[in-house]
Amino acid sequence: MFTGIIESIGSIRALTPKGGDVRVLVETGKLDLSDVKLGDSIAVSGVCLTVVELPGNGFAADVSRETLDCTAMNDLKSGSPVNLEKALTPTTRLGGHLVSGHVDGVGEVVARSENARAVEFRIRAPKELAKYIAHKGSITVDGTSLTVNAVNGAEFELTIIPHTLSETIMASYQPGRRVNLEVDLLARYLERLLMGDKAAEPAAGNITESFLAANGYLKS
Repeated sequence: MFTGIIESIGSIRALTPKGGDVRVLVETGKLDLSDVKLGDSIAVSGVCLTVVELPGNGFAADVSRETLDCTAMNDLKSGSPVNLEKALTPTTRLGGHLVSGHVDGVGEVVARSENARAVEFRIRAPKELAKYIAHKGSITVDGTSLTVNAVNGAEFELTIIPHTLSETIMASYQPGRRVNLEVDLLARYLERLLMGDKAAEPAAGNITESFLAANGYLKS
């Protein structure tokens, strides 16, 4: 678990194909690695990765084909800046919100505008995530915990203050950029809870002939 408060801007040092997936080497900048050991988790632009090597001023992690397909990590190349956060501990101050590091979908920056010293972004989320995004609710963009200022369909707006711009990779965002999105965990659990007993039923896409028969939809 993470808080969505970015600890350092790092950069991709190398991406090496390895048996069908990729090993990524990340240079971690000011991130303190003194308490990091093999097997620990570090969020890289919102994607929870497991440390498999500690070569000195960075770490290496394996990125599965599933992760590459479901996140914006396919857009990374050597030199790409990334947001970094170590997994939280029982004594970590929870300054953002609870973040799992499991990306729900890839959004797209569709607009950027200046507002005094802040910058406003409009981001389009995948349609299936729109129901989880609420006005003044929390959302994670490339690992950064943010508050939604407005929602219009599948698009939402963010106002980013100068401190966040300087401490994350958001200052470089321009229209067309793809970003990792993770919706609020509470919204997902609430949806499941509201399903009640129906949560135990097979999803519509998994309906079988035996399910239809058991529920009286087929006649013998």
